Amino acid sequence: MTLFRLSRPRGVRSLRGKLTLANVGLLALGIVAATAFSLMGMRHYVLGQIDAELTKSRNSLAGSHLTMREIDSLAALAVVRDRLLPHGDDSPNPDNVFTAVDRHGTVLAIAGLKPNAVQRALAAEVGDPAALVRDGQPHDLQLGGDPYRVTGVRLADGSCLLMARSTAVLHKGIAKALKLDLTIGSLLLALLATLTMISVSRRMRPLEDMVETSSAIAEGDLTRRMPSSRDTSLEVEQLRTALNSMLHQVESAYRTRERSAAQLRRFVADASHELRTPLSAIRGYLQLYDQGMLTDPDERKRSWERMMAEADRMGRLVDELLTLARLDQQPELRFRNVDVSRLVRDAAEDLRAQQPGRPVTVAADGALLVRADESGLRQVLGNLVGNVRTHTPADVPVKIGLEREEGVVRLCVADDGPGLAEQDAARVFDRFFRVGSGAGSGLGLAIVQGVVAAHGGEVAVRTAPGEGLAVTVTLPARPHGRDQDDG
Repeated sequence: MTLFRLSRPRGVRSLRGKLTLANVGLLALGIVAATAFSLMGMRHYVLGQIDAELTKSRNSLAGSHLTMREIDSLAALAVVRDRLLPHGDDSPNPDNVFTAVDRHGTVLAIAGLKPNAVQRALAAEVGDPAALVRDGQPHDLQLGGDPYRVTGVRLADGSCLLMARSTAVLHKGIAKALKLDLTIGSLLLALLATLTMISVSRRMRPLEDMVETSSAIAEGDLTRRMPSSRDTSLEVEQLRTALNSMLHQVESAYRTRERSAAQLRRFVADASHELRTPLSAIRGYLQLYDQGMLTDPDERKRSWERMMAEADRMGRLVDELLTLARLDQQPELRFRNVDVSRLVRDAAEDLRAQQPGRPVTVAADGALLVRADESGLRQVLGNLVGNVRTHTPADVPVKIGLEREEGVVRLCVADDGPGLAEQDAARVFDRFFRVGSGAGSGLGLAIVQGVVAAHGGEVAVRTAPGEGLAVTVTLPARPHGRDQDDG
């Protein structure tokens, strides 16, 4: 038999690796989706705030109907100059840019201050202030590499006022949030991968034990079973129970096959031995006759009688073997109502006729009907009575009892003979089993057991050294399976 050891898969191709990758992949998708939605929400909220402030300022200026000259003359422009307007061309991009353009797109001075580079860049990036004013919604643009949101309003004199607010803080915040999310997400993925590997390894340990047990069974150890584990799931426990049940049945079938094969070998050997004895005797007498050594008529007669006796013995043996072979094939019996009491009385009368000096007691008065095969029951009674006649002295009392109880019929044939030892009683139904060098073929009780089993009944033996032998046959009142009545 070829021996092999099942290997345990490792790496990404293993179930452990696939489950880990699946969990990590799902979490990674979740982190990416959550990060994208959170960043989009933050951008939408902050831009909404900036756009709301720009729109509020635009609506205020539009509702005031001011001209550029009036704006220049307002004292409030001092505040605009100090807080909103950048000074110098080298100053960094401010958070707010405020500039005005006329109808021809020329950048105008505000409060006497010439427009700086940022204001000119704003006007240049807008391009068509009239279109921006008509749209009314803030738009994105770049000033010196920095992102801004811009809107415009038309003054009463036809000039346009452009207002822009920086969104660099928003983009920086989004970048920092993205880095933070990626860092935390990577840590979570690493932690999940580690925990998944540990959890799956613990959960997979029962399966690894099953692999090891399967390898041992494949190498011939049929007694191994799948061990139980505390760290297991309901499905794995169900699999373990099912596999153990299957292994038990496989082991039982294998043991039964081995036992049947051994019994068959022993049966063939015993049958060959039993048949060889009469054949050897017949052959010996024929050789004597062929060589002319049987000259006396009495010797020839005695040799003829011996050959006939051995031939009869061999015929009975062959008939019994044929009966056992048919019982092994589970033939259909012809069930009908049979009066077992009558069969018991007939068997007792036959025993009295063959051994007049043997005390025979029969407890089978009246009629007791049972659905059974009559020829089979006659053979059972004949073998049981014949077993008593063959293996006990001719003056040993015999009791044959019959009774019905709780839907079954019990037939008991008991004698007061020498009885059997415990080890012999355990083999009394084995084929060709005989105590010592006793007479008979050793098939009588085996045939009894086969016929009774075909009726769905049981046979039990009660014996002990010096206490005789009692064989009890229990038959169901109605047979199991389909009845086949004798028409």
